[in-house]
Amino acid sequence: MRLLITLALAITAVSMTLAQSSSKQIVTTGGNPSLPFSPAVKAGGLIYVAGTLGTNASGAIAKGDVKAQTKQTLDNIAATLKAAGSSVANATSVLVYLRNAGDFAAMNEVYSTYWTKDPPARTTVVVPQPLANADGLIEIAMVAVPNGGERVVVHPSDWIKSPSPYSYGIKTGNTLFLAGLVSRNGKDNSNVKGDVTVQTRTVLDNGAAILKQAGMSFADVVAARVYLTDDTAFQAMNTAYRTYFPSSPPARATVKAGLAGADYLVEITMVAVKDAGRKAITTPNADGSPGNANPNLSAAIQVGNRLYIAGLTGNTASNKGDVKAQTAEVLARAGRTLKAAGFEWSNVVDGVVYLTDMSRFQDMNAAYREVFTKDFPARATVGTGLMGADAAVEIMFTAVK
Repeated sequence: MRLLITLALAITAVSMTLAQSSSKQIVTTGGNPSLPFSPAVKAGGLIYVAGTLGTNASGAIAKGDVKAQTKQTLDNIAATLKAAGSSVANATSVLVYLRNAGDFAAMNEVYSTYWTKDPPARTTVVVPQPLANADGLIEIAMVAVPNGGERVVVHPSDWIKSPSPYSYGIKTGNTLFLAGLVSRNGKDNSNVKGDVTVQTRTVLDNGAAILKQAGMSFADVVAARVYLTDDTAFQAMNTAYRTYFPSSPPARATVKAGLAGADYLVEITMVAVKDAGRKAITTPNADGSPGNANPNLSAAIQVGNRLYIAGLTGNTASNKGDVKAQTAEVLARAGRTLKAAGFEWSNVVDGVVYLTDMSRFQDMNAAYREVFTKDFPARATVGTGLMGADAAVEIMFTAVK
């Protein structure tokens, strides 16, 4: 099955088409139609590219060579975007998953050649578990605008250039994609050392500067992903984080992952949307009664025709260690969240699945396929630690009407 996944991720010589499904367009290849994700989905003025590996047309991968894999991965994404009426030059946000922190510089060397100016916002984290292909050293997911779409670099006026090939923010229309931010001083690129409380505040103060440059504030943030190197720092991070979002906090996922710099304890990436109609959604209980709001995150944030759903877990007293059952429960909760906001499963365009054990990949997929039977959203699946001791899977979705 992993070979089929690899082949689906590879951008082969087989011709691609755009298949229309309600409000979203699916970028398809000649791969196995039963695979539960699409290479990319085009919806609402954005293109969501699935987590992609560096596989060639025959499904092979350059073992042990992160430079070759980075190049092949970006070439594969370029072919996907071309089929969707776009290009890598139009990328707004990139998420790079590396197997080894030591590959960061080599990855950057190749990556930088694809954007000679105005690179996209980017987050890079280290996930030492095997990817969907056990030989994979890098997986990249991306969001881009179609050809002709607005794409504006956002850079605080008193900050110097980023030390790596990414922009701090890319704005398109009323949407701002922020890079993964770490505890660094943007004015001189010096590291700001300290415990997770100090670093979380530094990260979010940096975020405030980028948001302000774009004419936004924390009240406009709709989604966030938090990466912690130590899960025991979770509550300390939350305590600092809550002060920046006193009401209707963004949808959020928090996972354990390695970071590119040894001094960093936390990295946060955010999406903001300027929309007066911004609305927080709380997931109803299974019996239909109102759910309880979480002070650290909203179950979902609705802005216009988009819905950003938080990373949801599904562990209960009866399903400990059962990845399939937990995935089914996650999807049941996500389904209630979608319905509460007036959305349907067919509106889901993108997702990321966090698994604590990638050897249980097929168990997760078995439950996932029971909900998504066709017109699949784009998706990345990575092995990370989760914040709940008994949680085995966490899934975050984006939906567009």
